[in-house]
Amino acid sequence: MTEIADRLVNMMSERTGFDLPYSEIRDLQVAAINERFQDGVGRIKLVRHRAEEAGVTEIRKLDDVVPLLLPHTAYKSYPESFLADKRWDRLTQWLGTVSSCPTDNVDLSGVQDVDGWIAACEAAGHFVSCSSGTTGKPAMLPATRFDLDFAGKEGVEAVQWGSDMRVGDMRTMAGYGATAQTPRNSANGGSLMNAFVDTSKIRPSSAPPITIGSITKMIALRKAMASGTARPEEIAEFERESTMRQEALDGALDRAVENVIENRHDRLFIMAMWGPLYNLAERVRDRGFTGKDFHPENGVFLGGGLKRAQVPPNYKEFIYDTFNLQPNFIYQMYGMQETQTSMARCREGGRYHIPAWMVCLPLDKEGNNLLPIGQDEIKGRAAFFDLSMDGRWGGVISGDQIEVDFRPCQCGSPSPSIRDNIARYADLEGDDKIACSGTIDAYVRGVS
Repeated sequence: MTEIADRLVNMMSERTGFDLPYSEIRDLQVAAINERFQDGVGRIKLVRHRAEEAGVTEIRKLDDVVPLLLPHTAYKSYPESFLADKRWDRLTQWLGTVSSCPTDNVDLSGVQDVDGWIAACEAAGHFVSCSSGTTGKPAMLPATRFDLDFAGKEGVEAVQWGSDMRVGDMRTMAGYGATAQTPRNSANGGSLMNAFVDTSKIRPSSAPPITIGSITKMIALRKAMASGTARPEEIAEFERESTMRQEALDGALDRAVENVIENRHDRLFIMAMWGPLYNLAERVRDRGFTGKDFHPENGVFLGGGLKRAQVPPNYKEFIYDTFNLQPNFIYQMYGMQETQTSMARCREGGRYHIPAWMVCLPLDKEGNNLLPIGQDEIKGRAAFFDLSMDGRWGGVISGDQIEVDFRPCQCGSPSPSIRDNIARYADLEGDDKIACSGTIDAYVRGVS
């Protein structure tokens, strides 16, 4: 039974979960985590291993769940040889260690590449969303149909809490950027389109799809070239693929500029990350258009940080001025691939608010200990327990340094919130080691 957890999760549909004080929900969250633990410990092999190793049989306080949190790296703990050697059987077996559902029902006959493997998993009810893996191998994140449905609906409700955009606005879609095709991205994007956009005006994309297989292939070729083991035909293929991708991106930017200018008098719904959106704004300015040419109720959906994009210090103001963006129609969120809940940014306080079904667990830098939660803002490593997760364990230790405050925000919401200065430990210190990562990797490889 997960009655308490379900009660907190069901707050999503009316957005009440963003406006509850921590003091009212703390005990409920502890009880809900225990429900999820009792339900998941027998189904998720990695959680069972962590519980046995730590001697945890019940969650009575938040400290009890810390040994059960998985580092974000757990979802890429499979050996790279599984991909390189096309060992789909072993990769499927590995997936079963982090999934809440058995994976022995996946039919691997005919699977030739990672895209085919993802499709085979989906046919068996395992929706695997992979990170892009641009700096290494991709994370493999299993989900159920419930997860995809929840993520789509929750994203829409978060936009309505964090901005004045509303379902049925019938806005004109605009934006520029490349997103990998994954079940999670499709669920989120599709729900946002249906909620806020006039879908009859969406133009089909002519750019080639960005699949996890194509990204993984490019990473492998890049590594082979760096190590000097790439064959001449592989180098030629890499250069050919790189040229094609760049031409596609350039073409997409040109079309995005034309689309934005053509529809400048409509209420736009702009979806992008900061870097691509700045590029779009520059091109629009180059064409002689500024904020005075655009509708005053344009909306923008911003997710993610700069992702190392090179932009000037005033990039936000430049973007806002270009598209005539007003604060009440700007939606920003903080989230991560390993969870499925959006933390919407408020306008008055400029902080990311944590809804009741998302439990924030500030840890020390090593990820070993929960920091004391009191009457002061806390700086530490971000860890969360997402009570909405169904297809995998909800507890994850991130690579982010955050400053979280469990007191009411100046915006009026009493929910816990995170300051808008989130940083990656890897960027701050050049490396990032979570203490439990090594033992988890060893266990996962041993059973897969």
